[in-house]
Amino acid sequence: MNGILIFNSLLLGAGLAMDAFTVSLANGLNEPDMPPARHHGIAGLFAGFQAAMPLLGWLCVRTVASCFSAFEKCIPWIALLLLSYIGIKMLIEGLRPAQGTESEMQKRPGFRTLITQGIATSIDALSVGFTIADYSFPQALLSAGIIGAVTDAVCLCGLVIGKKAGMRLAGKASVVGGLLLIGIGAEIFISHMLA
Repeated sequence: MNGILIFNSLLLGAGLAMDAFTVSLANGLNEPDMPPARHHGIAGLFAGFQAAMPLLGWLCVRTVASCFSAFEKCIPWIALLLLSYIGIKMLIEGLRPAQGTESEMQKRPGFRTLITQGIATSIDALSVGFTIADYSFPQALLSAGIIGAVTDAVCLCGLVIGKKAGMRLAGKASVVGGLLLIGIGAEIFISHMLA
């Protein structure tokens, strides 16, 4: 059972981490001089949200399943609104004329923006709670930990790739990053609506 649980959790983690990967890519594009400690902080934040959401979903299924199923219909709307808001903000900043080092500081996403990104990219992981509802708490915890570890590794890769590409794109990185975030929000919304 544990072998199957680990394998399934690795697959879930890889699938769930794709939105966080793209947002990490956008953040790397937006901040090409990002220090390694910030890489780990951002990846860890996203991984924490990706691990917490399935556990929260598992808890909801075990306690208040009817309320959770009503909330599930809001997930694509929430992701679309949050990611579009951040993406439009990045687009506006990227299209403004450069004003020296002050504009460079504004490009760096702050803690609140990173929290919003973490919630927006992991909110669909709430529904994973349905798929792991028959797990015991230790099994659900193990699954969530694996999902978080996969997300951490994938986000680190996205940040590094984005950072390298951001150095080449220079001033247009914020525009590209903003377009990516809006695209992710639209993709989450459309895929949930078509499902």
